[in-house]
Amino acid sequence: MPLASLSLDLDNQWSYLKVHNDPGWEAFPSYLDVVVPRILETLEQLGLRLTFFIVGQDAALPKNAGALAQIGGSTHEVGNHSFSHEPWLHLYDHARVEDELGRAEAAIVAATGKQPVGFRGPGFSVSADVLDVLRTRGYRFDASTLPSYIGPLARAYYFMTASLSDRAREDRSALFGSVRDGLRPVKPYRWTLPGGSLIEIPVTTFPVVRVPFHLSYVLYLSTFSALAARAYFRSALEACRATGTPPSLLLHPLDFLGGDDVAGLEFFPAMKMPGRVKLERVRSYLGDYARLFDVVPMGEHAVALEAGGGLVERAPDFDAVATSAPA
Repeated sequence: MPLASLSLDLDNQWSYLKVHNDPGWEAFPSYLDVVVPRILETLEQLGLRLTFFIVGQDAALPKNAGALAQIGGSTHEVGNHSFSHEPWLHLYDHARVEDELGRAEAAIVAATGKQPVGFRGPGFSVSADVLDVLRTRGYRFDASTLPSYIGPLARAYYFMTASLSDRAREDRSALFGSVRDGLRPVKPYRWTLPGGSLIEIPVTTFPVVRVPFHLSYVLYLSTFSALAARAYFRSALEACRATGTPPSLLLHPLDFLGGDDVAGLEFFPAMKMPGRVKLERVRSYLGDYARLFDVVPMGEHAVALEAGGGLVERAPDFDAVATSAPA
């Protein structure tokens, strides 16, 4: 079967509250003890392995040690999801990017015993400096792009549900990307960088039309019609096969949690759905994925892409950004 990859951004309760500018995030409330065993059990039942993109701040907190040790003792890969989980990472200067990624890497290795092999920016935030730091630190791939035109719509919805100051809106002005992101390749490619290169594995969007089909989006669609949402997901997978696009599917912890599992995250799409119902739907979606593709973690996917050759080369084309990060 065609090759595909699977990953999960292990965003924690505090990181959602922080990005939403809600009070209380500074205490770092966590649901990792609940959701990590649930995720691992679901993956074991389906015979799937993936890459966990872990936030460094979570790895540095002793209260998360047990949950992250379970990941470390599993057959799954780990990736770097930054230390502070700030979607304005693209505003950081080179020195602060180096510090942010280096601290996260050290904490993840200490908590899991595994070396991160790839990176995904929070909120798909990435810059030329981020790519350069990843290359010099020996990372195998980046996975921070979402080639879709709907980023501004998602950002507008987010702004409507959050109470943000002018400064907070400015910090979050590139959250979920711009219309120009829809012009980026859907298939994996290679960034050409000074002194080397780096594989980019985008979060795959529906070929040609370039709308998302990661599971948080499909679960949101399923709140209107479960049958239509699953048909949409299957159509996206078939479109990947028809176009020769090796998909990379993204999961989030809230795909495994309902409003009955965790409070305070009602602003996140599909969080009014019971956790039991979400799990049933996630199992069905992942079952479809595994029936159509040979699903591997992203690091293994990157190795296969490297061995296969023929990756299109692309120079970084990010907008110019500030030379210092927000305070």
